[in-house]
Amino acid sequence: MNTIEDIKNENLPRHIAIIMDGNGRWAKQKGKLRVFGHEHGVKTVRNTVEDCVRLKLEFLTLYTFSTENWKRPKLEVDTLMRLLVSSLKKELKSFTKNNIRLNTIGDIASLPQGAHKELVEVMEKTKGNTGMTLTLALSYGAREELKNAVKQISIKVKNNIISPENIDETIINTHLYTHDLPDVDLLIRTSGEHRISNFLLWQIAYAELYFIDVFWPDFKEHHLVEAIKNYQNRERRFGKTSEQLN
Repeated sequence: MNTIEDIKNENLPRHIAIIMDGNGRWAKQKGKLRVFGHEHGVKTVRNTVEDCVRLKLEFLTLYTFSTENWKRPKLEVDTLMRLLVSSLKKELKSFTKNNIRLNTIGDIASLPQGAHKELVEVMEKTKGNTGMTLTLALSYGAREELKNAVKQISIKVKNNIISPENIDETIINTHLYTHDLPDVDLLIRTSGEHRISNFLLWQIAYAELYFIDVFWPDFKEHHLVEAIKNYQNRERRFGKTSEQLN
């Protein structure tokens, strides 16, 4: 099987985003509760982050908990929040060792007090790290993000801070949760589903999409390598022709 070391150094994605899907179905196949899948999914997160560090990836964004996920059964939501807190406590040493800066996007104010406190503490302790930026999308929804951006810009227009004629992509970008992140180059979704599920709708406008028929707990290094190699073999034209690029 291919490993990180087999990837060519040229034409690497700068920013990879992953929709980590399939924990519940993975557990169900094994006759277990959904929370069993989430617990094993955390191990896959740890391994994938370490693989991306070895790859020298600049930005990794993980769809950790969506705004819609609050509608799930209370036991599952409580377990996910507990796993978030325990994982952050365990991984701080690894973040420091690997020079990882922890970042978050979404409505983190809606998180339980313990999860919010631990998240803010780890972000503060890693803010000076200069290696990979690991972004957790928590209580995140792209439509909510865009709605908030429109509201902020509208208020500034009303107060004559921004002129409507000057509103461009740069101004919109500066009002998004991801204002300090580059656009996504490669979006990976596990579990065989071919949906975006309200994730980074603005930021993936020109991303390469890669769907894999593997549940998240079974996602391994060679799957990541296959996705990156597939990305490297694609021609990203951004609206131009092949002849223009050449």
